[in-house]
Amino acid sequence: MAHWTRRGFIGSLSAAAAATALGAQQKGVPAEKRAGQVAIKITDLRCAIIGKNPVVRIVTDQGVSGYGQAESYKPYLKPMVLFYKDYLIGEDPTDVARVLLKIRRLGAFKPWGAAVSAIEIALWDIAGQVAGVPVYKLLGGKIRDRVRIYNGAVRFPMTGHTPQDYAETMAKMKDAKEGFTLIKQAVGFHDPAMMPAVPNAWYDEPPRKGASHADRGMMTERGLANVVACVEAMKKVLGDEIGLALDCGPGWTVKDAITFARAMEPLHIAWLEDLITGDYTPYPNADLFREVTVSTTVPIHTGEEIYLRENFKDLIEKQAVNIVGPDPEDVGGIAEMKWIAEYADIHGIQIAPHGVFDGLFGLAAHVQVAAALPQNYIAFEYPLGQPDWWYDIVEGLPSPIVERGFIKVWDRPGIGVSFNVQAAKAHLADEDRHFFD
Repeated sequence: MAHWTRRGFIGSLSAAAAATALGAQQKGVPAEKRAGQVAIKITDLRCAIIGKNPVVRIVTDQGVSGYGQAESYKPYLKPMVLFYKDYLIGEDPTDVARVLLKIRRLGAFKPWGAAVSAIEIALWDIAGQVAGVPVYKLLGGKIRDRVRIYNGAVRFPMTGHTPQDYAETMAKMKDAKEGFTLIKQAVGFHDPAMMPAVPNAWYDEPPRKGASHADRGMMTERGLANVVACVEAMKKVLGDEIGLALDCGPGWTVKDAITFARAMEPLHIAWLEDLITGDYTPYPNADLFREVTVSTTVPIHTGEEIYLRENFKDLIEKQAVNIVGPDPEDVGGIAEMKWIAEYADIHGIQIAPHGVFDGLFGLAAHVQVAAALPQNYIAFEYPLGQPDWWYDIVEGLPSPIVERGFIKVWDRPGIGVSFNVQAAKAHLADEDRHFFD
């Protein structure tokens, strides 16, 4: 006869209870799935341009599909997505890291990392569905039940580009139904209308054509003064109720950037973004950012164009910026972004992810990863469905999506949203008509 101690007896009861609960959970589940040996393989990789967003669908032999999305400004990305098809066929989509080892080194800085990023998000969508849990559970679990967003997409027509015009549009954003607690506004070289609104605003006029935000150079006194006046007008409207962040470039000289940053210090600006490098710049230029960062108390932010963790290394280790802003649809996906956030956190750097054009599947991916990011998380940039009919073809989003500047984290498996297939089919081009078959 066994001689039980009190601790041993209680322990045996606990073990028995746990075994009973586990047995109840697994009742009716096939033995191979309980053992973690369910075979699931990728059978196809598809890409359709829906509206303007490239949408990725990964198809499996178990009837489970995963979806990812790239920015609406990238309809040209479809052939690049399909380039990866042969690398994926036959792989287990729930082994996300193993699949990414095959393709991640074949991407590049914005825009070409978007293809890998959309595929990565679709893989996590499948992994969550197969496990029966939201993706945030697979990323370590959530530490917040709602995630803060910031406004970079809700905009109103402007009749001019004077300080008064910027004040008026800011008042409209302040009254928006989403109840934003943080608003980002383009200024300087990131606002193609602000700089030409003042004659001889910088020394390399006229404006150049080409890739987005192609202008750069030394500002004139009047050009710099106009940017400052517009910001002062916007901040006067927002007061201390709503934070104001500024998307500034790229294109500033280091000295102009420092002068501007110091002028912003009394206004308590949330951050100055992409002053030195930014959109479509294939390098971070950490040393120049650090020169600006150490010269001001205003937080300095960059990172939306950067692909992969390795390319954040200098920015983070040199503490060249105060805030990093990777976009999950450009950086290599949501797990990649979480790694960057963790590494930034141990270096005292915050994270405010970019995402203005990421679409509704991108929004869902943002919510999942933001729930699991460390406490250096500020907010992510709230993307819209564009055109508006996107809201009619996506199921699973809350209504309203945003409440007082936050989104509640949902618990559906995968990224938690899916297509209303019949409604979505009406928006497919002829060449994509078999996308959902």
